[in-house]
Amino acid sequence: MISVNSLTVAYGGFTLLDNISFHISENDKIGLVGKNGAGKSTILKLICGLQKPVSGKVEMPSDLRIGYLPQIMEHHKGKSVIDEAMTAFSELFSLEEELNSLMELLSTREDYDSDEYRRLIERMNDVNDRLAYTRSEPPMVTAEKTLLGLGFRQDELSRPTETFSQGWNMRIELAKILLSKPDVLLLDEPTNHLDIESIEWLEDYLKNYRGALVLISHDRKFLDNITNRTVEIMLGHIHDYKVPYSQYLILRKERIAQQKAAYENQQRMIEKTEEFIERFRYKPTKSNQVQSRIKQLDKLERIDVDLEDNSALSVKFPPAPRSGDVVFKAENLSLGYPLEGGRGYKTIFSGASIEVRRGEKVALVGRNGEGKTTLMRAITGELEPLAGEAKTGYNVNIGYYAQNQEDILDKEDTVYGTLDKIAVGDIRTRLRDILAAFLFKGEDIDKKVAVLSGGERARLAMAKLMLRPYNLLALDEPTNHMDIRSKDILKQALKAYDGTLIIVSHDRDFLDNLVDKLYEFRDGKVTEHLGGVADFLRKKKIESLNELERKTQDIKVQQSPQKNGADVAKESASSQEYRQRKFISKEERKLRNRIAFLEKGIEELESKMKGIEAVLSAPGPSDDVMELTREYLETKREVDAKTAEWEKLIEQTE
Repeated sequence: MISVNSLTVAYGGFTLLDNISFHISENDKIGLVGKNGAGKSTILKLICGLQKPVSGKVEMPSDLRIGYLPQIMEHHKGKSVIDEAMTAFSELFSLEEELNSLMELLSTREDYDSDEYRRLIERMNDVNDRLAYTRSEPPMVTAEKTLLGLGFRQDELSRPTETFSQGWNMRIELAKILLSKPDVLLLDEPTNHLDIESIEWLEDYLKNYRGALVLISHDRKFLDNITNRTVEIMLGHIHDYKVPYSQYLILRKERIAQQKAAYENQQRMIEKTEEFIERFRYKPTKSNQVQSRIKQLDKLERIDVDLEDNSALSVKFPPAPRSGDVVFKAENLSLGYPLEGGRGYKTIFSGASIEVRRGEKVALVGRNGEGKTTLMRAITGELEPLAGEAKTGYNVNIGYYAQNQEDILDKEDTVYGTLDKIAVGDIRTRLRDILAAFLFKGEDIDKKVAVLSGGERARLAMAKLMLRPYNLLALDEPTNHMDIRSKDILKQALKAYDGTLIIVSHDRDFLDNLVDKLYEFRDGKVTEHLGGVADFLRKKKIESLNELERKTQDIKVQQSPQKNGADVAKESASSQEYRQRKFISKEERKLRNRIAFLEKGIEELESKMKGIEAVLSAPGPSDDVMELTREYLETKREVDAKTAEWEKLIEQTE
């Protein structure tokens, strides 16, 4: 479907991609992996035609539809969320307009046997078939489902897009891409601004997506759950593995080990052969054997070991000065923002009681817009409470990593200058060492912030936290844009950090075994959960299962009057079987009722179509051919949609 042929991309004297080739097939779900700055985003831009290579080309069918979500994008303003999402159906609406025009044109013609009339009929059928394929339900319904799945509330769909943050606008753009149903999806870190529930919704969507997918993500669980192929970019070259990310790591390790073993064996053979040649080069009796060995070496295909990019962060946070036992405490806290025009305040959450003690590692989790970043601003003193109290403890020194590094870092400054601006005292002599620890070496330190990738900016912002010994690190989405290896090393550094940590993150893998307490932000309230993120997710899953109701019923049965053991066992088994049968039959009944409803509806619609066909085959003077044709095509689309749903339900019953 898409062929990437011998692409080379170079900047000045630096070659980013060196003669790479690979193919994207119809059902491929590819994880594009590699370190920050390896060229992953560049490959997506090359496929989209947004960037040109030095040599090579990308080949694809001319009618192939591509949906591309970049890391950083321009957001549209002036429309509501739902109206902006509906722009994804512009092609569909154009087809509907063309269909109406064709029907109107056909209604005015009487040259039924002409080639032109036949071509118009064929085009009308093509347009109608495309409409039937692309639309199984009203566009507004599909758009609402997608936006709600990505985390928007129903009451937010009518709000102007400019009233939402960059992260929420990214969700609108993602929704538009998904709604357009392209043949190929190119997604560059789509989970960066998604909460855990929205990530899980997107996972389910992409698993069932019918089309090719090329995905850049630093969430290994997300990659494992979706992809079936991994393409690694390393030092300008690619390595293609037909497996998901975790299996790729195993195969990659095995491949490198096999290469090294084969290389070492070959080197030993070459060394022995060269010794033989040198030893007997001037002996006439061995001249034939010597010449044979020389030719053997000349023809030998030398084994090369693929170079590995072993550069990695070497982060170790400075020792934390001792603070008081209570690092941050909030009682009956309400936070929010002033409304436009001085019309009061919008409360984000209220009545929160939060306590973070020295040495704790705490995660703030929940849907975007529920107040996690708002609380961070209150912790750092940027935001005053609307009600209640929020205060830091004795001798607390806060190191804050803000989510919006795009806005905070000066794009015109250099990497070195970013640290040099704020460094004071002896630390100034160690700036190059600190930058080297975050992989900025040599000429990298003179790069302007504007040309850095998202991951490089994240590393630079994290390097700023090394300039002072903080005892409270407040990190708001620190792993956005970071590659997987960098995230792993940062996680280990935070685990070893002897101060207090408060972190906002939607990265399940990163939080796992890092934090020991969570605060969940939901529906204007803040709830404390003791334990790690795995415990929290497990608890949330259990709460959504129907088994909880059955457990409650079991408790009630146990509280009934005393009976002998055999009767209790018999009644318990029979009642459990009855409850299970009742539960299953209820689901089956619901399924069968829907199937029967669809079958009846399809039958009625097909009968209606036959009636319209009969009229169209011999229209009378009073019959409106255009209106009848439109009614026929709309009825056919409805039949196709109901038939597709009926087929899915029938599969569930088999």
